[in-house]
Amino acid sequence: MLCDVTQTTETPASSVPAPPPTRTSRIHRAWFVAAVAFVTIIGAAAFRSLPGLLIDPLHGEFHWSRGTIGLAVSVNLALYGLTAPFAAALMDRFGIRRVVAVALTVIAAGSGLTVFMTSSWQLILYWGLLVGLGSGSMALAFAATVTNRWFTERRGLVTGILTAASASGQLIFLPLLSWLVEHHGWRPASVTVSLAALAVVPFVWLLLRDHPADVGLAPYGGAWAEKPAPVTGAARRAVTVLFKAARTGPFWLLAGTFAICGASTNGLVQTHFVPAAHDHGMPVTAAAGLLAVIGVFDVVGTIASGWFTDRFEARRLLAVYYALRGVSLLFLPMLLAPAVHPPMLFFIVFYGLDWVATVPPTIALCREHYGDDSAIVFGWVLASHQVGAAVIAFAGGLARDLFGSYDPVWYASGALCAAAALMALAIRRPRATTASLAGA
Repeated sequence: MLCDVTQTTETPASSVPAPPPTRTSRIHRAWFVAAVAFVTIIGAAAFRSLPGLLIDPLHGEFHWSRGTIGLAVSVNLALYGLTAPFAAALMDRFGIRRVVAVALTVIAAGSGLTVFMTSSWQLILYWGLLVGLGSGSMALAFAATVTNRWFTERRGLVTGILTAASASGQLIFLPLLSWLVEHHGWRPASVTVSLAALAVVPFVWLLLRDHPADVGLAPYGGAWAEKPAPVTGAARRAVTVLFKAARTGPFWLLAGTFAICGASTNGLVQTHFVPAAHDHGMPVTAAAGLLAVIGVFDVVGTIASGWFTDRFEARRLLAVYYALRGVSLLFLPMLLAPAVHPPMLFFIVFYGLDWVATVPPTIALCREHYGDDSAIVFGWVLASHQVGAAVIAFAGGLARDLFGSYDPVWYASGALCAAAALMALAIRRPRATTASLAGA
């Protein structure tokens, strides 16, 4: 939706009164900020495409077990989630632009250093620790912060668009990275990811703004307000919000459902689908292409989910999403084969539509229950998502080493998704007293 807005030159928020109109623009600046955030998340998402492609090459070159490689992926996924709430608080203290620029640089450093590794501990340090910390600061809490600050209307839609950015990054990079791994080895793929992260830094620094008041604007669909003063004690605030949220039932239900979401997506399919398909004789490039197709339909499904979230009850949407996901996972072991058949394509399309469709209603529920603290609360909920992903990333590699098959993990994840659907329905409507935890 387009609207007329007023813009002024950039002014320090502490001295900005309600700005007089100076010129008219047809498109609100918030949409440009959302576009920059979209491109930024795409750049950070490049590394999310890589883990499943490297398991077999690293196993073949260094003779590391899949469980060891899965451990490095687990550290990455866990830190990706555990860093998010602190990153959201740091954005309140130092600004979105500074935190994101540093995070992208850390991702680039971690990915680039993997080229020189010779021991498994280096894989855990570079791939697990550095990239985990950097990508965690670029996690969905970043999308929630941008949405909360710049939009009053269309929040569900914008959340869906920014969430889809991660899938778009997978769509863009996965075919290229799989081709590089197959024809030139895994090192050029790691360098490509490093360069992609660095390439986004200038866009962030030059075009991203922390708050609408920085450019004399009101949020899209809202009233103009001064920029809040920087919030000190970022780490203390993140922990305080966690302890207060942990006293409420909805937090544990949201954390539990999102842990299962992470287990069934990033932890299982994104990490282990390519080697599992390769076990059944499917070429790596074909399996990676199927994951890229998931990325295509992920964009559609997530944006549609944002639209639905603006119109339907979020907890019921979550229940439907998890139930359908669980059913599809139970059928996947029967679909893996050397060639791609129509039933597998149906699974890929269906799973893509459902992949992160859970994010917009989860963010909406955090916003409904926790008000101004919702971005930090969602950061902790996202931490549970990544802990679930980390557990399954490790368990999947361990199951493959022990049983010679990924089948037990597919079935277990399907059952967990059924449990998540029931947990979503158990979330009660918010009370007015939970609107802000920081002042509770």
